[in-house]
Amino acid sequence: MFRFKQFTIQQDRTAMKVCTDACVLGAYADVASENDTGMQRILDIGTGTGLLALMAAQRNEQAVIDAVEIDTSAFLQTAENVAASPFANQINVINTRIQDFRSDVTYDRILTNPPFYTNHLRSPDAAVNRALHTDELPFGDLINAVVRLMEPEGQWWVLLPPYEAGKLTELARVSGLRPVHRLSLRHHAEKPFFRIIMSFSFKNLSLTEQCLTIYERDGRTYTAEFRALLRDFYLIF
Repeated sequence: MFRFKQFTIQQDRTAMKVCTDACVLGAYADVASENDTGMQRILDIGTGTGLLALMAAQRNEQAVIDAVEIDTSAFLQTAENVAASPFANQINVINTRIQDFRSDVTYDRILTNPPFYTNHLRSPDAAVNRALHTDELPFGDLINAVVRLMEPEGQWWVLLPPYEAGKLTELARVSGLRPVHRLSLRHHAEKPFFRIIMSFSFKNLSLTEQCLTIYERDGRTYTAEFRALLRDFYLIF
């Protein structure tokens, strides 16, 4: 169980647990813009515990959010997490592959914390493999889904390790998606960057690059920047 200020994540039946980098994505991604109808539509691909969908709902009370999850156990637990939250009316949880997902609308924002392992050792747990390995959701399929489902003025936000972020950027460019934001995340100043949060758009905009350090050099004290970003969510802040 992981308690936030406005909702709680139960995660005993999901392979992808709450992690710091996913929380940073949920707090950093731009989910506040409105389309011409005045209603923000957000898609969370591979919602897992429902973390990103719930964070988006907390940050944007006007948003209508579809959260898609392939794993049935994770889908059921996410549905329970959403139902127990103050944001149940904003979030629809759908049990399907994103490759098979069809919608009558396109989305202003798409959020993704995708699987990224390709050649690593497999777990005996099939749900863990689905959550961590790209077999069920190759980058090409993910990009195709974004191109199909995103508004022309929309943004796609994604979290990956640095090498995989580079490969995804190369593939995304081929499909007309250009990087707009890049946030490099590291544990502390003496550590290398371990995750990259990126946004992509159909527009050819200038790239904004930033970095975020989670801890001070002692490895225990959160930096002021991290505290400011997560203060609306973490109970300890």
